[in-house]
Amino acid sequence: MTDAPPPTVAAAPLTAAEDKLWASLAHFGGIVGILPSLIVFLVFRERGERTKQESREALNWQITFTIGWIALSIIGAIISFVAYSARVYVVGDLVGYLPLIWWIVNAVLSVLGGVKVQGGGSYRYPFALRLVK
Repeated sequence: MTDAPPPTVAAAPLTAAEDKLWASLAHFGGIVGILPSLIVFLVFRERGERTKQESREALNWQITFTIGWIALSIIGAIISFVAYSARVYVVGDLVGYLPLIWWIVNAVLSVLGGVKVQGGGSYRYPFALRLVK
């Protein structure tokens, strides 16, 4: 006799209030990085249509943000190294702030998205790679 795995039970659909809550949390979570949006997308996408749409949008933005942050960090480090080698300290200092400025852009857009969804609307980031379908 074979041991069959127990049948899985689908999770209950989200109520309208829960759907709106998780959809907005997917955006708000972007303030701390990609993980909250990813978790909401993976766990709740099949339980609520709004959560599916908004967590996908937030996750796509967080992927875009992460790629941009890594690129800015690498470019900033190279330019800062060259600037400090040439003793142009102001340029090196200013370029070093690029990842911080990019994170502030992320935080502002994430809060805007969360507030818009919490208010009953939908939010689309002004520029984001649409990698997750």
